[in-house]
Amino acid sequence: MFSRQKIEIAPEFSVLFVCLGNICRSPTAEGVFRAAVARAGLSKRIRVESAGLGSWHVGSPPDRRAIHAAAKRGYELAKLRGRQVDVEDFANFGWILAMDNSIMKALTALRPADYGGHLGLLLDFAPELGVRDVPDPYYGAPAGFDRVLDLVEVSTRGLLERIQPTLGN
Repeated sequence: MFSRQKIEIAPEFSVLFVCLGNICRSPTAEGVFRAAVARAGLSKRIRVESAGLGSWHVGSPPDRRAIHAAAKRGYELAKLRGRQVDVEDFANFGWILAMDNSIMKALTALRPADYGGHLGLLLDFAPELGVRDVPDPYYGAPAGFDRVLDLVEVSTRGLLERIQPTLGN
């Protein structure tokens, strides 16, 4: 007699958002994109994470200002914890998206020669915005966190629109 076991299927797509310290921009992108993926009913098919180039905030929650700004729009960031990007991420994520050109340059240097995934800027999925870098709000006023959310909401919507057709139904 055979017993049926539930087999866990790996997500078809995996997306990693990367900023400098993984406490402002990339966890915001993770939270916003997770919410969009959930609304689309794709949580089991798309894996979403974030990381930072530096190790300063490994294990820490996002910046309280990022948590607050996101919560005002209905996004949950408080449970996220910072981690540092690693060369192994190139084997684990088909889509690695940098928050700005300096992060992109560092990721390009880290990228293995055989990486076959997509490495690019998040804002490339929202060319109508006319900007390519998500500004780092860390040293600025709270309004900077709202600006990050504005940019991330539009660009992650564009990212999901790009991914969805490849998933079929």
